[in-house]
Amino acid sequence: MSVAPGWYVDPADPETRRYWDGEGWIGAPIPVDVTPPEGPPPPEPEPAPEPTSPASASAPPAAELPSGGTPPATWPQGPPTGQPGGGTPPGWPPGGQEPAGAPPAWPAGDTPQGPPPGWPYPTWPGRPPAPRPHGMPLASFGARLGARLIDFGIVFVLNALVNGWFVWRYLQELSAPLDEFWRRVQDQDRTTDPLPAAGDQAGALVVTILLIATSLWLAYEVPSMAASGQTFGKRLLRVRAVPVEADAPLGFGRALRRWNTLGLPTLLWYCCGLGLLLQLIDALSPLFDHPLRQALHDKRAQTVVVRLPRTPDDPANPPGETR
Repeated sequence: MSVAPGWYVDPADPETRRYWDGEGWIGAPIPVDVTPPEGPPPPEPEPAPEPTSPASASAPPAAELPSGGTPPATWPQGPPTGQPGGGTPPGWPPGGQEPAGAPPAWPAGDTPQGPPPGWPYPTWPGRPPAPRPHGMPLASFGARLGARLIDFGIVFVLNALVNGWFVWRYLQELSAPLDEFWRRVQDQDRTTDPLPAAGDQAGALVVTILLIATSLWLAYEVPSMAASGQTFGKRLLRVRAVPVEADAPLGFGRALRRWNTLGLPTLLWYCCGLGLLLQLIDALSPLFDHPLRQALHDKRAQTVVVRLPRTPDDPANPPGETR
């Protein structure tokens, strides 16, 4: 899934932001602590032509080949401009000179926009740096899992208080088949007769219990996530959910979409545990997502989970900002 257009922290220089148009970076970078403008940056002015020296007047510039003319036999001095950081591309000798035996530079009449035919496109040298959305590092899977377990413990206590009577009534409806099953185990009875049916209200009680449990989870998580991007568990583990495009509150609509993907499958626990399986897949999905470690509910709401600093001088602080 591609990242939506917007201003993001430049992975090549975490102290700046650049505009991502859905396919690549455009425009000049701005400092990371400056509020970006609305929409894409204005087009950059055309650079003024540089005066040509008598020695180079006989050769046409690489970017301005005359119509129908013959391209230069070799690359100009220095590596292609697409190389990140201005370094020498893989396979080039030091100094930026073209290797011996290189293929022809460009077909006649074409304008160079990348490496010549037969050359691999320059890539990031080595392993690219980890993303820092809005200048903050991504939260680890362990921190996210710990925060979620704390939140589940709180929701479980709420269910014990509110749902306890319904659970007790449900167990009463199951007492006949449970007692008969336990008797057969103790007596080693190998009869194949079916167990007694559960009470008439067992099915309605299951639906009621799941509805209450889902409602309690929604009431606990969505308002706090909408306001601050944090539940109680996330506050303890110092992680926060933020939108991909800006360091801002999620808002109720985005927080509800984020919770729906993980919380609503609770209603499907009645269907042979299908809901629990879907929630398990969602919980483990950040382990397999790169580079932003988004869970399925993060992708639905276009959010990322970041780690907050513990002290004002923590490296997780964006330049010029203390949290």
